[in-house]
Amino acid sequence: MSQSPTVQLDVYELTVPQMIRSLEALKGVLKKAQSHFADRKTDFAVVAQQRLTPDMFPLGKQIQIATDTAKGCVARLTGQKAPVFEDTETTYEQFVDRIERTISYLKTARPEQFANWDQQVIRFPWYPGQHLKGRAFLVQHALPNFYFHCTTAYAILRQHGVLLGKADYLGQQDWIKDT
Repeated sequence: MSQSPTVQLDVYELTVPQMIRSLEALKGVLKKAQSHFADRKTDFAVVAQQRLTPDMFPLGKQIQIATDTAKGCVARLTGQKAPVFEDTETTYEQFVDRIERTISYLKTARPEQFANWDQQVIRFPWYPGQHLKGRAFLVQHALPNFYFHCTTAYAILRQHGVLLGKADYLGQQDWIKDT
């Protein structure tokens, strides 16, 4: 595969504000789901176990992985250690709290911390003897993985009757009125 010319990316802008926006949207999606299932007298712990298909992770795990991916992405690209959250959430409030703690962590990141992001060596224990450099990690793993799990959480809730639209998934947009 041929390499395209290297383009300077504003990695902070591609990660921190965008992941915060998507996590805020995920909170909004969960709020609609909580209301939907409360009206039907369905315990959210049951909702958290819903899946798109039997061989995929359930909703709760999708949320956990989305938050882990966001904090792990920022930590790895800045050479930091991400906070560790126990995967024990079962209630709506606990999942929202996890998302809020992730957003709080992301808000601590500063653009200058990403100075050598593309030179970071990213290793995973499940790929022994291999690594990714920062750019490959960002574009081939972190961003696709984050959006996959956010999308899958949205899709599970749609499949189970929550009235959601694309705007719920996209979250806050910075539209500017034409003058």
